[in-house]
Amino acid sequence: MGTITKNYEAKDIEDKWYKYWEENDFFHSVPDERPSYTICIPPPNVTGVLHMGHILNNTIQDIMIRRARMMGYNACWVPGTDHASIATEAKVVKKLKEQGIDKRDIGREAFLEHAFEWKEEYGGVILKQLRKLGCSCDWKRTRFTMEPKLSKAVVKVFVDLYNKGKMYRGYRMTNWDPSALTAVSDEEVYHKESMSKLYHVRYLVEGTKDEYVTIATTRPETILGDTAVCFHPEDERYLHLKGKNLIVPMVDRPVPAIFDDYVDMEFGTGALKVTPAHDVNDYEIGKRHGLKTIDIFTETAHINKTAGLFVGEERFQARKSAVAELERIGALVKVAEINNKVGYSERTHVVIEPRLTRQWFLQMKELAAPALENVMNDHVKFVPAHQKNTYRHWMENVRDWCVSRQLWWGQRIPVYYLSEEEFVVAETAEEALELARKTFDRPELQASDLKQDEDVVDTWFSSWLWPISVFDGFETEEEVNYYYPTKAVVTAPDIMFFWIARMIMAGYEYKGEKPFDTVYYTGTVRDPKGRKMSKSLGNSPDPLKLIEEYGADGTRVGMLMASPAGGDLLFDTKLCEQGRNFSNKIWNACRLVKGWEVKEGENKDNSAAIQWFENKFNQTLETIEKYYDQYRFSEILKVSYSFIWSDFCSDYLEMIKPEKDQAIDAATYQKTIEFFEK
Repeated sequence: MGTITKNYEAKDIEDKWYKYWEENDFFHSVPDERPSYTICIPPPNVTGVLHMGHILNNTIQDIMIRRARMMGYNACWVPGTDHASIATEAKVVKKLKEQGIDKRDIGREAFLEHAFEWKEEYGGVILKQLRKLGCSCDWKRTRFTMEPKLSKAVVKVFVDLYNKGKMYRGYRMTNWDPSALTAVSDEEVYHKESMSKLYHVRYLVEGTKDEYVTIATTRPETILGDTAVCFHPEDERYLHLKGKNLIVPMVDRPVPAIFDDYVDMEFGTGALKVTPAHDVNDYEIGKRHGLKTIDIFTETAHINKTAGLFVGEERFQARKSAVAELERIGALVKVAEINNKVGYSERTHVVIEPRLTRQWFLQMKELAAPALENVMNDHVKFVPAHQKNTYRHWMENVRDWCVSRQLWWGQRIPVYYLSEEEFVVAETAEEALELARKTFDRPELQASDLKQDEDVVDTWFSSWLWPISVFDGFETEEEVNYYYPTKAVVTAPDIMFFWIARMIMAGYEYKGEKPFDTVYYTGTVRDPKGRKMSKSLGNSPDPLKLIEEYGADGTRVGMLMASPAGGDLLFDTKLCEQGRNFSNKIWNACRLVKGWEVKEGENKDNSAAIQWFENKFNQTLETIEKYYDQYRFSEILKVSYSFIWSDFCSDYLEMIKPEKDQAIDAATYQKTIEFFEK
């Protein structure tokens, strides 16, 4: 230990040492004879910037990886970014629009050039910020989900799953994002409690002048797409309507009265309007009863010509128009206020529109079985353990995964069409042509006869392969067999289904083994009032400003002070101040010791203090090791904090401190320096 300057300046110290570590490749790992200890970073969006959740997540990963290095493991922390199809495409489209360019006018290839330019310009920001946080990632191993090798792995897996009969194409009711213009999976929809209006509308029974059935709907604009009115088979109020039609108001369309167990007799009037094109339950009823499907919306959720009324109006404007028209014709009975849940797109935060589209789906039941079993038996350990209940519920009720997205930024679906119904699935265009010639017995076919699917796969379809693909495990076994399975993954519970469950499925499907030993779920970062931190609330501090003011160490200490395993944490910048003060305390303790004059020899008077502190150190270390096994990082910090601040600084240093103008003996001094190093 050299001489120490008077004031501790976190920025200078942290920047200096981080640069030294990186220049000397201290974080780089190559396979050797030591056991591996691997963590793959949850890849942040390539367009993203550091937020408080990242600080929490990456601090915990860094603690685990640095400890593994100190314990003699070959520690490898793999960084990387996710191409984030919807978010990135939206940003590139917006940028082009500002330049007066429409993506459809320039075509796919030119658009992708713009997207890659965007990625080059903005894509490295969050990785640079993780360096500021002090993360000891193996930067030489940085991966990107759209780089050629990782894209090739995605295509290979799609083809393999299709050949195994697990990938299929079909018309389904999907969650449509009218802003991003793509289908999204069930897991990409969040629901918000909302005060809505429930409109009671009367439908005339055909052949009568004044017999009406009243239905209740929150979406009167969809009346234009009604193809039936449905009742429960045992509802005596409506049994006389069997075989009869009702007249859809506004469009005067006769539709059949049908009977189905789905209808709840007790809810509302017991009568249900059926719009198969615009409601997932109505779609299922429509399939059972062979109903016609009338799609009244464009892809941007405007009313189309099929509807016959309000053509060109945006859906919420059309709702107002429909209410006014129903009122005008005397079909609106009453309007009530109700509290209901409305689905929003996780990516664009617009209201989801149920829409009938043709998509590619992955069958999940078979893939889910080993992934469920091996979490429930703790072969893959969840911390905290109660998260297993949530996981089990989802896995036992797993739905097929809609993997296609109507975007250009992403891995293009490897399906090549001769016609709408004739297609082949292959890794390359050359293989597709050869396969098509054989499959359809048409040796004369040319490459120009085949048209590749316009859609790309869901971003999560690349990140579910992450623990295998970052080691090029779909091409070679050289590294993947050394680093896989990884030790742990640190994540927020909200991507348990998007990512964790699917990585476990991919692990068992492609490696016959779990992808990681442990999943550590962090809590949600909240402000002192308990509100979730967000840009919109303006209650989230800028992490880089925190690092600038309190240092990376101070910021990390502040975050962990408030962080019970899996529990939400109430973050307050005062905790970062406490973290900075802790760094200063250690610094000043070191300055104190380095300021003492040292004389040769041994002071017997200090032997009791040294013995006491040595015992205290070993006892504390034992507690810390126990907490590490339990993933109790906050407790580890609190024990270390108290031990250093009180036992070391306040007690031990006071016990051995030489009298004024006196020297300290060399043996005590050397032992004290050793304690510092420990």
